[in-house]
Amino acid sequence: MIKKIYSFFLIVLLLVKSPFLIRYLLANQKITILNSIYFNFPGIITKNKRCPTYDALLNQTLDDSFSVSIINNKGEIISSYNEDVPRLPASNQKLFSSAYVLSKYKLNNNLKTSLLKKNKNDYFLYGQGDPDLNYENIIELISNVKENKIINFNIVEIDSKLYWPNGWTNTDKLYEYGSPITSLAIESNYNKYDDIFALKNFINNYLKNKFPNSKINIDFFDSEKTFYLKNIKEIKKIYSTPILSLLTLTNSESHNFTAESLFKNASNTWNDNDYIKLKIWLENKGLPVTNSYFADASGLSRKNKITTKLVVLFLDKMRYFNDFKAYQSTLSITGVRGTLAKRFVNSELSGKFFGKTGTLSNVFALSGFLYKNEKPIIISIIQNSNNIDKEKTFKLLRDLYYLKSC
Repeated sequence: MIKKIYSFFLIVLLLVKSPFLIRYLLANQKITILNSIYFNFPGIITKNKRCPTYDALLNQTLDDSFSVSIINNKGEIISSYNEDVPRLPASNQKLFSSAYVLSKYKLNNNLKTSLLKKNKNDYFLYGQGDPDLNYENIIELISNVKENKIINFNIVEIDSKLYWPNGWTNTDKLYEYGSPITSLAIESNYNKYDDIFALKNFINNYLKNKFPNSKINIDFFDSEKTFYLKNIKEIKKIYSTPILSLLTLTNSESHNFTAESLFKNASNTWNDNDYIKLKIWLENKGLPVTNSYFADASGLSRKNKITTKLVVLFLDKMRYFNDFKAYQSTLSITGVRGTLAKRFVNSELSGKFFGKTGTLSNVFALSGFLYKNEKPIIISIIQNSNNIDKEKTFKLLRDLYYLKSC
């Protein structure tokens, strides 16, 4: 035990005193404990290595509406363009929030929906925002209610003022991708007619049909008062698919509801719309978040602001996370799956870029890991403009793939 403690402090000392030696050792990624310490270390060990050919490509290709940052597999920033300009990231925001979630859970953990009971006739339906929750699941739970002269049924849910993060527009809220974020959502609230009131009516009708001689009292219960539910009996529970599957839905398919639900569970923030925990988590790793603002977990908010430099430094640090392979496996892949499935099909780039797209009006973003000769370079490209040019972004990705390493 003393040896382990001594080794830990020795490595921390090396991180502080010998950054270039540590970077050399990290590049090989063969010392597991070193990788883990560096991932949690409140600092970035990197340096600039300017590549004239990369710089020339960016300068010739882009205008001021773009920001780009590129890091090689040794952790060296080899090229950049407007890298410190705060930009709207759209769904590239999910790169941060999904990593935060993965740091708080084991891969095989699940979200849970439960039926709780207090006394003889008080029931509580309590959820964690399972995006796949459906009416069959609800029946499976409430079928465990027992007959009684009076049945009091409580649906535990958040305040309606918290249904949407700050910066989601009224237009977004009309569409499936902007559905309200609630802890008991039927199939991610994709159908506006299957809202919490529809769920209440469904449960009420089910119980009345099953217990025609009982008095059924059904109401909502403020989730801020969950302290009241501690130490009461759980009589039935159902589980979501594993966290890793939900994170794949988040990143590969860019599912906003799942991104928000997972983050709220991981950060214990169902009863507020404050995403400061995400910023603090990044800051504690030594990442440059000073000019950044985090308004949600999914990227739909127009109030988010990040830089491409932050993205690439973060993704570089993620390579030293114990579950990095799992994290990378959740991303879209060019020509293979997710939002990048139709890009570079049957080309050399097919299967070579693991990343995340981001699309809003006046925003397009593309960030991730581009594998050249089996080694990754990390790229973040964000355009904020009234004239978005997605094809220019994908052409740049292709050109970077064929450009000789410096």
